[in-house]
Amino acid sequence: MNIHFPTPTPAQLNWQRAQTNLFVHFGMNTFTDREWGNGSETPAQFNPARLDCRQWASAARAGGFQIALLTAKHHDGFCLWPSRYTDHSVKSSPWRNGKGDLVREFVDAFRAEGIKVGLYLSPWDRHEPSYGTDRYNDFYCNQLVELLTQYGELHEVWFDGACGEAPDGRKQTYDWQRIFSLVKKHQPGAVTFGDGGTDVRWVGNERGFSGETCWATINPDPIRFPGDSGICEANDAKASTSLETILNQGLPPQSGVPSVWRPAECDVSIRPGWFHHDTENDQVRSVENLVELYFQSAGRNGTLLLNIPPNRDGLFHSVDVERVATWRKTLDSLFSKNFAHSATVTANSSQPAHPAAHLIDSNPDSYWTPFNTHAPHTIEFRWKEPQSIGIVQLKEAITFGQFITGYQVEFETASGEWKTVSTGTTIGHQKLDRIAAATTCAARVTLTTALSQPSLSAVGFYS
Repeated sequence: MNIHFPTPTPAQLNWQRAQTNLFVHFGMNTFTDREWGNGSETPAQFNPARLDCRQWASAARAGGFQIALLTAKHHDGFCLWPSRYTDHSVKSSPWRNGKGDLVREFVDAFRAEGIKVGLYLSPWDRHEPSYGTDRYNDFYCNQLVELLTQYGELHEVWFDGACGEAPDGRKQTYDWQRIFSLVKKHQPGAVTFGDGGTDVRWVGNERGFSGETCWATINPDPIRFPGDSGICEANDAKASTSLETILNQGLPPQSGVPSVWRPAECDVSIRPGWFHHDTENDQVRSVENLVELYFQSAGRNGTLLLNIPPNRDGLFHSVDVERVATWRKTLDSLFSKNFAHSATVTANSSQPAHPAAHLIDSNPDSYWTPFNTHAPHTIEFRWKEPQSIGIVQLKEAITFGQFITGYQVEFETASGEWKTVSTGTTIGHQKLDRIAAATTCAARVTLTTALSQPSLSAVGFYS
């Protein structure tokens, strides 16, 4: 069987290990109380009197975010940096007397907190007159190079899929090959999110969750994102729903089918809107909801991209700040003690260089793998004293690809029988299963099916 098994690039691997990233939607829409501006806004409207990116970064650190992305330019075309290629930017605004550079303040503040940075540059520009012509690709790429070369190392470059018409009805054809090549040239360590050919795929919804089955691999041929949210244009609802499912779940490597490594990014806002609206101050997601989002995204082989929008003063609202800080404390509490570390671990088969002990050594680059390729493979964890467990964590050694297609977790009862507490399909970078809390002296993880020789980098049991 001729199957190509893709593997992640170093940039993709680092991105997947981040698990939770921050999106910051801020710009002209913040001041016009819109979600999509139309490009007719004037720079005079942009004036965040108390803007403090250090407050954003402090909140992000308390929320445990690893990478933060800023909307350097949204669809209205207003640039948060003093671009040489347009006057529709902060240089024409009253903010900082026209001498400010919000992108610079953003990257400096977040790096000072030890958080990596990325930038969003909307391809759709509703202000730029050349939009809809061949000249626009030059304009857009010039702005992109400014961002790629003036602000240090970036870890993600985000391209919205929006492609609306110009006022006269012209439709722009984006030169994606040129766009992606510029990123790889100037920021080789960054992953890209956007139309076909990217490193990261949209998960198929803006509600922040991936499928219970979620592959980091996918057939890239049908994936195209003409709409703003990234959904592929389809002639009927059935086709659109099918594509959403594909984006949500990915596709395993198959014989004769092209396959690439393109893990899922689960984008969602902490509020109903992506930009700040005062009317939504009482609609911020609860801590419980944020915890559930984590389990449904980072706990299903995806990466959570949570948006927090600053208000017109240029600050995160106090409710948003409190919620993400409490969310992180809750997650830290849930995962504070891994009972697997105190267990005796054995496997029915192990390669000498990759024993079962590697599953509990806290090294993400070590792993267990069996001698043979044929499932099932079983690992047993046994404790001297009973442990009360409510969360099971499995991690595949994705450096070599994603292969596991079925697993089962069992606990030994007081009578010595084995009871199944969790089953699933894919694992990938991380799979988290919340189960009815049970007390046991032994747990057994069985990899029931796999495309090729499987490997696990970690197993966790939490209360």
